[in-house]
Amino acid sequence: MFSTEFLLTSLVVVLIPGTGVIYTVSTGLFKGWQASIAAAFGCTIGIIPHLTASILGLSAILHMSALAFQLVKYAGVIYLLYLAWSMWRETGALQINQQDSAKNLRQIAVKGFLINILNPKLSIFFLAFLPQFVSTASTSPLFQMLILSAVFMAMTLAIFILYGISANYVRIYIVNSPTLTTWLQRAFAVIFAALAAKLAMAEE
Repeated sequence: MFSTEFLLTSLVVVLIPGTGVIYTVSTGLFKGWQASIAAAFGCTIGIIPHLTASILGLSAILHMSALAFQLVKYAGVIYLLYLAWSMWRETGALQINQQDSAKNLRQIAVKGFLINILNPKLSIFFLAFLPQFVSTASTSPLFQMLILSAVFMAMTLAIFILYGISANYVRIYIVNSPTLTTWLQRAFAVIFAALAAKLAMAEE
């Protein structure tokens, strides 16, 4: 149903640090393992619309419509800048040893969802990526794309959770250092701002 090439390529794509990875890692560092898993789920769910659009061919419409692409792109840029501003503003104010409530975990997941759904490059990527691994001899290309999408999402979730949990283990080194915590928060704020700038300069 799916090839070794697909699995290896997907693994490389998921492992490359992107906006979702940065968000999951920063969440694991400052809010703990439960929050990092919520972030991983949110980011993973955020790629569902892009995968669906690719399967249905809607990505082609986004690719052909410069206006639609720009609208989604700049919405994503604004949101990333908001995350950067929020993290910079709250430097030193986070209670990193505080257990998150269910409500907070949902908010973390929603933020992860928005990070990915507001990135139009993902739809274009999946439009070019998935069809390459659909067998020409397949009697049901749509079903095969659904299976490939499910496998890609499972890999994304697993890798993101590993990233988040790994970051959580590093927390012990920053818990007792407010100065280090502040500088790390500012560093992630700058990273989010840089990702916003990169997205702003992205072309179809």
